[in-house]
Amino acid sequence: MASIVQDPNARKRIVFTDADGRRRAVRLGKCPLKLAALVRDKVEALAAAKLARATVDAEVSSWVGQIGDGLHAKLAAVGLVEPRVAQAPEPESAAEPAVCIGAFLDGYLRDRDDLKPNSQLVYGHTRRTLIAFFGREKPLKDVTQYDAEQWQRHLIREGLSKATVRKRTANAKVFFRVAVKQKIITANPFQELKSTSVGNDDRLYFLTRQDAEKVLDVCPDTQWRLIFALCRYGGLRCPSEVLALRWQDVNWQQGRILIHSPKTEHHEGHETRLIPMFPELRPHLLAAFEEAEPGSEYAVTRYRKANQNLRTTFEKIIKRAGLQPWPRLFQNLRSTRETELAESYPLHVVTAWIGNSKAIAAKHYLQVRDEDFERASKTPSEAAQKAARFPARLGAESGRKDPQTTQGANQSIAVFPVKTADCGLLQVLARQALGDEGNRTLIPAMRPPCAPVTPRPQGS
Repeated sequence: MASIVQDPNARKRIVFTDADGRRRAVRLGKCPLKLAALVRDKVEALAAAKLARATVDAEVSSWVGQIGDGLHAKLAAVGLVEPRVAQAPEPESAAEPAVCIGAFLDGYLRDRDDLKPNSQLVYGHTRRTLIAFFGREKPLKDVTQYDAEQWQRHLIREGLSKATVRKRTANAKVFFRVAVKQKIITANPFQELKSTSVGNDDRLYFLTRQDAEKVLDVCPDTQWRLIFALCRYGGLRCPSEVLALRWQDVNWQQGRILIHSPKTEHHEGHETRLIPMFPELRPHLLAAFEEAEPGSEYAVTRYRKANQNLRTTFEKIIKRAGLQPWPRLFQNLRSTRETELAESYPLHVVTAWIGNSKAIAAKHYLQVRDEDFERASKTPSEAAQKAARFPARLGAESGRKDPQTTQGANQSIAVFPVKTADCGLLQVLARQALGDEGNRTLIPAMRPPCAPVTPRPQGS
């Protein structure tokens, strides 16, 4: 018979008597009692078969074939089963060639034909930095976690912003996560690196309405004025949402515009959004509509070529207006508009119009400007106004020679008895109300006249 022995620290072992009459043990280590009971039953069956020089039944034989090498070796050590024969390793000539970084990244981006052009561009930047740092021929399996950390530090030394470093780290995680899924590598060396997006207040810029008018005045044509107005006063993403605007999306009667958002269309319910036809937008939309060719589908038709670089042209327009190009040209136009709208509308309404979430708006878009501090310092709050009026009122009341009338809300407030009271009684009442500190400081200033006080009749 086999039995379970529980050792200290929840360790267990199966004890049985072999065919030679010796007590033998199979140590299981820490394991549930139910599992230990299962092993005990199988050990007992194996020991009985050895003793009877018989074969075990099919169930026990199947169990022995399925157990791991560790437990099988322990059973073999006590003579219950035959040792397993280790398989010879495959010759090196039969091993598959290592997959290198360059070939893997090229193949991955080539297969991702579902990516938008801008996403392809962003992933391409990460691919370029990985190949430049590691080399095209470095095997993926040889990239360690320390190598990944060194690559991230290299990006920082190159002068990239914290947000850019985080974005490229996130892309590198995607690349190597795919390699794990394809069983090219066993672990992602970039997994532990920080890659969550961060806000960068240094790159925020608020374009005032005065400067916006300067830009509009030097735009080369009606369509460029429409592009700028859609970004500055409509909060559209450029170029994706600007170039996706169709005339059929403009509802002149209701004063609304349907915006198609390629960036968020993969999120259910975020394919489109409605924005008002803001007063600043209407004249530019009307001007572009008047100039549109009959049957034109898109609002912006002149700058739709794939090689059209709106950013370069926009920088030239800004300089022509006498301004210096600001960081993130088009995104800061969205940021400016969202900040303006947040001053007049609830944030959930503003984010629905701009097409982002409250968290993203607070982290990357909403700005605190100098004029906010100036307006707050010049316009006291209601609480501050009450606090400023209180000392003046207190001083005026403390100088009265006769008691106040008790009318309206003040009827329930009584500092001293209305009836005649002598000086000593009033002082005792004041000490009880104010405590010892009040006796030393406030009592002399608040000492009432000792003469009898006659209440003034109401209405006098």
